[in-house]
Amino acid sequence: MLAFYVYRTDPFRADLEIEIPLGGNIFPSTILSTATTDSNIIEPMDSDYVGNPKSGIAIRIKNNHINSRLRVEIAQSPFFSESVSEFILPKSGKEYIVYPDVIWNYQALRDNKQAVPVAIAIKAELNGKELAQRLKTASMRSINECPIGYYDHNMKLHDTGEFFAAYVNEDNPQIDKILREALDTRIVNRFLGYQGSNVRPGNVDRQVYALWNVLQKRNFRYSSITNSSLSSNVVYTQRVRTVDDALASSQINCVDGSVLFASLLKAININPILVRVPGHMFVGYYTDKSHKKISFLETTMIGDINMDDFFPDEKLDSTMVGKSKNQMSKLTFEKSKEYATKIYLQNDSLIHSGKVNYMFLEIDKKTRSKVQPIGK
Repeated sequence: MLAFYVYRTDPFRADLEIEIPLGGNIFPSTILSTATTDSNIIEPMDSDYVGNPKSGIAIRIKNNHINSRLRVEIAQSPFFSESVSEFILPKSGKEYIVYPDVIWNYQALRDNKQAVPVAIAIKAELNGKELAQRLKTASMRSINECPIGYYDHNMKLHDTGEFFAAYVNEDNPQIDKILREALDTRIVNRFLGYQGSNVRPGNVDRQVYALWNVLQKRNFRYSSITNSSLSSNVVYTQRVRTVDDALASSQINCVDGSVLFASLLKAININPILVRVPGHMFVGYYTDKSHKKISFLETTMIGDINMDDFFPDEKLDSTMVGKSKNQMSKLTFEKSKEYATKIYLQNDSLIHSGKVNYMFLEIDKKTRSKVQPIGK
């Protein structure tokens, strides 16, 4: 006996797919730093999207009716609570990218120090009809991973260096202790920011040197660790220590030192700048209230370094014999400014060009409107 099986297709069936932008990776640093801002530094996957693209989780769905009602439910995980969102999809015959709201556990994101897998389980209803549940495993990255660039679906590279500002934390509770230690050195009697800088031009530099001096007394060591476990052709990251991490370990690289020093400068109302060239970062600061004059610091020189590595022709290490700690501190401060200024002048036009891997990022109101500190 011959049997016939007829498979019927539903032309109005809505397929649902989970999409995790940035190559299947979710970054706590991007979620925390933009949670209270209106910025979309990481551009949505589709210009005609629905929902909140800052969630880092999307679904792709085909809509076959006008003004369809979509209900999306995301199951609970260690990093977020069960989350329910509802949307109207106005156009028929269109494939939508929808970003559901996610009720994040912000403390769990802050505490995540190592990349771990997280299951994203989603159920949806379209016009009251339940769709098949979907499951996708994403990689929840470490809080110390800063996305510095990514390729979109058109293979266009986007620079996201603005996220370095997330690690500048002028509100960190430990900063008050460092400021107290700096005042105890009597290099300055108080931190005034730009007050009086027009009358006494050296006021700002003395405050900055007081911070430099006290950090050197904490015996920081240079640590070149910058890479993470991330292996991706879509997104690129830099490992960055938070202010707490840097102070606890007394270890810094060029990025760690720059964001730590920028945090201290911002806390005393001196406007800092993160300056980036390929493979390196240093910090700048305006020396006057009108922002017409600027100085730069090579923060890796805060640590225990060989000065001859920076100035090989000057044989500085041999001249340091017999100098007091404060004399050595003042010398490294001045030489740090000289070295960083040299790098800046060599790359001036590129730093301000907007090209990938070059950055001149002022930690000002404009930046803070887009990127907030990630906190503890």
